Amino acid sequence: MDQPTVGILHPGSMGAAVAACAATNAAEILWCEARRSAASAARAAKFALTPMATLSELLDRSDIVISLCPPAAAEDLARNVAGHRFVGVYVEANAISPERAQRIAALLEPGATVVDGGVVGSPPVRGKTPTLYLSGPTVATERIEALFAGTAVRTAVLGTEVGKASALKLSYASFQKTSRVLVALAVGMAREHGVDQELLEVASRRTDSYLSEPQYVAKTASRAWRWGPELEEAADALAAAGLPPEMLRAAASTLARWSDAKDGELTLADALDRLAQP
Repeated sequence: MDQPTVGILHPGSMGAAVAACAATNAAEILWCEARRSAASAARAAKFALTPMATLSELLDRSDIVISLCPPAAAEDLARNVAGHRFVGVYVEANAISPERAQRIAALLEPGATVVDGGVVGSPPVRGKTPTLYLSGPTVATERIEALFAGTAVRTAVLGTEVGKASALKLSYASFQKTSRVLVALAVGMAREHGVDQELLEVASRRTDSYLSEPQYVAKTASRAWRWGPELEEAADALAAAGLPPEMLRAAASTLARWSDAKDGELTLADALDRLAQP
């Protein structure tokens, strides 16, 4: 297969590093310098990306376009691309909902071929090897796999349905990113009461992740009747310390959906089914 010309929208910390990996198997990597910051220009220069004066020029020359931008801008950016009647492969690689990914596909098709993408991991620099999950038409996902073959960006195809890659990305992010916010709240509360070092000592005794133990969800459901009120108390303590309590109140509200499972013997499927019922 001939080496494609690739456009990156836009060279942020992730986008520039991903584009640099794609350069291994591409004829050229383009970026649009219109209305971009000095920091974007510096990253593009660092990774030897070729500047284009306008989006139209970039799209006219690109066989593949990779969209990696702030999630809030993803749909507007796709709408701009659709307005230029782009006819190549459009990789929607932003952290957006499956529904938004499908709306973007509807905006761009039938002219363009849309591949849903989700990057899990840190930017591919200094030995980091993120995975770009893909879902969409087979011929198009194969082109993206070939683009990153032998690079620090691993690829994994989840099927032909647009939305699957986005669903996996957000499923992981919902735990990975929220857990860091919870760390901040827990340490903040402990520090307010002078027990932050003791908290870290307690935490150091367990270093694995509950995300890798989904069977624990059923145990959580059976204990929800007492964990919910406990989190309400913790939310009160956060508020008293001047810290935001909303996340813990939301968790308590979620636990309330399992309130009738007191000390029961649920399966994982039972627990998830009950969680999905208002």
